[in-house]
Amino acid sequence: MTIVLGAIADDFTGATDLASTLVAEGMRVVQVLGLPDDDTDTGDADAVVIALKSRTCEPGLAVRQSVAACDWLRGRGATQIVFKYCSTFDSSPRGNIGPVADALLTATDTPLALVCPAFPANGRTVYQGTLFVHELPLGESSMKDHPLTPMRDSSLIRLMQAQSRHKCGLIALQTVRAGPEAIRTRIADLAAAGHRYAVADALTDDDLRQLGTAAADHGLVTGGSGIATGLPTNLRRSGRIGTASAPALPRAAGRSLVLAGSCSSATRAQIARVKDTWPTRKIDVDAAAAGGAVAAAVEWTMAQPDDTPVLIYGSADPEEVAATQARYGAERAGALVEDTLSGIARQLHGKGFDRIVVAGGETAGAVVTALGATSLRIGPQIAPGVPWCDALGAAPLALALKSGNFGSETFFQDAFEMLT
Repeated sequence: MTIVLGAIADDFTGATDLASTLVAEGMRVVQVLGLPDDDTDTGDADAVVIALKSRTCEPGLAVRQSVAACDWLRGRGATQIVFKYCSTFDSSPRGNIGPVADALLTATDTPLALVCPAFPANGRTVYQGTLFVHELPLGESSMKDHPLTPMRDSSLIRLMQAQSRHKCGLIALQTVRAGPEAIRTRIADLAAAGHRYAVADALTDDDLRQLGTAAADHGLVTGGSGIATGLPTNLRRSGRIGTASAPALPRAAGRSLVLAGSCSSATRAQIARVKDTWPTRKIDVDAAAAGGAVAAAVEWTMAQPDDTPVLIYGSADPEEVAATQARYGAERAGALVEDTLSGIARQLHGKGFDRIVVAGGETAGAVVTALGATSLRIGPQIAPGVPWCDALGAAPLALALKSGNFGSETFFQDAFEMLT
């Protein structure tokens, strides 16, 4: 079946976030994990989201993988590409958002692309080009202490121009609320002035729908998952997709497991919520460096009651993260936690754990790769931006890949209650 909408995400949880948004708008969506090939089966999907692990890798590699994903999608009928990055614009001055967006502008022959990471349901809004996380500007939020991509500036225009070769302008809120024609006029004016990007203000879902309508004929759209909210309506209006279809829960019915690597304040609160009621084990990074941490965790897990979810985590507060990075370096410290959690996932899946929640984008990429999953059918939402997914293949495997900052304090309990 021909794909009508293609998307490229720079991490695995961001991909499920976007896919969930499209499913909520009635599209049939498959998420492909890593670069697809000619044999990749996408079934009857209207939209395919390709999940890369390109947020923090070397920029040249991120560009090559993203362009290859774009070519694959366009070769299968997608006339519009969404480049999905985090709603907190996670990046560094060298990229990778700007370099990838520049390459995709060329690959899609797009004169100007929207830049809008707004996701109001999770407290991410844009006003006068400034990105807010709930009530705080991005650079004053907890993202300033992110272990891999600390965000110390809140201006999306400055952030984008620091990474890109091109000029970036603003579509102010009053223009957005004047409707699609006013947005298109502003886009044309910016393009005529030599801009290749336009940061768009958005405080509500309706603002995002206005932007989506205005971008109906754009070859490339960039932003958080919210920017895709209005795109399915365009496709339905043009007759390229049919009536909305309801998503189904995954088939897996085995034991339940949470693996958390995110150090975000939201994930730490979710861990604290269940620590006193579920079997819980924290990864000791020093023990992981010495070897044997995976085997010890698996042995401990198998001794826990089989009627209760098990939580294993490497999450820590900023002070502990800083101390660990001082001992091992930031890259190795992160890899030790990811490798341990992914090794645990691989062994426990073989022992009957087939309902797995993973918290953290980098962790999700490592865990899903270790499990050998290559594509997911997107199911219903647990929370905004986080759906249950059914791994396509012979063995049942239910996955929920949660961005570290997403979900309420009861997210882990809510997830498994949906499957009872």
